Amino acid sequence: MNQGREERPFSTATIGMAVLTILLLLGSVTVAQAGIAGSKHDFSGQGWGTTDACAFCHTPHGGVTVTGTNVPLWNHKMTTATYTLYSSSSLQYAPQQPRNQSKLCLSCHDGTVAIDSYGTRTGSHFATGNANLGTNLSNDHPISIQWAHQTMDDSINCEQCHAFPSDMRKTYTPMYKDSVSGLKYMECGSCHEPHDKYPAYGKMLRYTMNGSQLCLLCHGK
Repeated sequence: MNQGREERPFSTATIGMAVLTILLLLGSVTVAQAGIAGSKHDFSGQGWGTTDACAFCHTPHGGVTVTGTNVPLWNHKMTTATYTLYSSSSLQYAPQQPRNQSKLCLSCHDGTVAIDSYGTRTGSHFATGNANLGTNLSNDHPISIQWAHQTMDDSINCEQCHAFPSDMRKTYTPMYKDSVSGLKYMECGSCHEPHDKYPAYGKMLRYTMNGSQLCLLCHGK
């Protein structure tokens, strides 16, 4: 028996904190496994000047500011292409030339900038096959198109009006606000998550295409 020390059982709060810590650690492992490593955006094993999977897009020092994107420490050369845009008489708003949020993706996927053009390096390996969309976007889903429905204050959550599937895991299709006008736009990242957080959906999508469910999040309301 310890002398001069009161022995106390573990409190409910202490046990709860321990369980929470374990759950958070397990969650971080799951996120790491479902992240960039091993995905189609992992070029670390290609021998293109680095074995750092993140370096093709990001850098810890000397990053480039890409206006209006809030992208952390950008490290890849940006495209300067002009695009042929999608057009349809059913559109309420016409697509604009891709905004910077979509140019982050198109800087590899339009085929004008090499995948390994990162940092000060000028690369020579370009996207091929279906990954190369080219600069003619007239047969692709419109991007940089105004999202007029979502004009409420940012504090409003979609769930307050709409019912979402329980397995969606809060992966709402984000719309990107223009820092000057305050208007919101649909961009590549509205449907795709570049870090492949949800690999079960395929094609780096934010939600499943089974039964067109991803499409119906916008088109079925």
